[in-house]
Amino acid sequence: MQQILEQFQDQVRAAANGKRALRIRGGGTKDWYGQRLEGEILDTRAYAGIVDYEPTELVITARCGTPLAEIEALLSERKQMLAFEPPHFAHAGDGGATLGGTIAAGLSGPRRANSGALRDFVLGAKLLDGKGEVLSFGGQVMKNVAGYDVSRLLAGSLGTLGLLLEVSVKVLPLPYREATLRFEMNEADALRKLNEWAGQPLPLSGSCWVDGVLALRLSGARAAVDAAIRALGGAHGGHIMPDCASFWADLREQRHAFFAGDLPLWRLSVPSTVGAIDLGAPQLIEWGGAQRWLRADGDAATAERIRAKVAACGGHATLFRGGDKRVGVFQPLAPAIARIHERLKAGFDPANIFNPGRMY
Repeated sequence: MQQILEQFQDQVRAAANGKRALRIRGGGTKDWYGQRLEGEILDTRAYAGIVDYEPTELVITARCGTPLAEIEALLSERKQMLAFEPPHFAHAGDGGATLGGTIAAGLSGPRRANSGALRDFVLGAKLLDGKGEVLSFGGQVMKNVAGYDVSRLLAGSLGTLGLLLEVSVKVLPLPYREATLRFEMNEADALRKLNEWAGQPLPLSGSCWVDGVLALRLSGARAAVDAAIRALGGAHGGHIMPDCASFWADLREQRHAFFAGDLPLWRLSVPSTVGAIDLGAPQLIEWGGAQRWLRADGDAATAERIRAKVAACGGHATLFRGGDKRVGVFQPLAPAIARIHERLKAGFDPANIFNPGRMY
């Protein structure tokens, strides 16, 4: 691995000296996410392997090129999981999602509202910066708080700050029991109920409303899940959904029928307490109301209308997939925040070689 690391360092230093862009790439499963792709590929997949795994400490450390599927299989053997439930978005012919790409994309799955976001589980990281130097942040145990902010800063940075070499991630035990209840209700009632249930001691681990149906996942101890089924099913007419594991997997990987087709996909992030937002297009609602998917045009006029309406609710909108990326995939930053982004980029990557233009 030392030889591969030295090759990375040579490639980075040569790119910095020649002012050439580098495109950091693992399995390529999220090449479509973000702005343009630019530069010579720096393939991370050879730098792979589990560095350390302590099931009793609930921490796993692995190199950036390690397949996400390999990590999840190892955790499953010890009845543990990545509680932020990251999507793979893998397809036949690509290399499969890697841990480095997963952290860089910063995407969380259906459990996010109840278990926490991906960045909340990042304990420490090693980064190769734009000077070819290896930097270490954070630690490998949950009680180590040094450098947390810097480690988590890499989550969702899309490789623009440097090459994430290694990362330590907190894991959690698999729940003893899971069940999903299905309710027929309109959007407004679903949002009201989700906020009402969020304030109760219920073992919630996922929610999805689409086409007049609310699916509510319950996870935890058998007694707690069974009690919640009796309380919610009896009082609100919920019915147990068969084969619920495949439903949530399809939702996480966007294989659900809602995501089919070529119409651009918008991701809306709003406070969960916001009611129904009328944008004249179909929506799928997750995370107790905090994440809403919208199928709508991706042109400039539509982008301006969507972002203005979502901003008025205290949220932001991302052109997640498809559409005209010239409108900006991510909602424009406030000037003060943009300056912070610029200073961070200059500090970690002074020659601007890593994934330039991928975010803004």
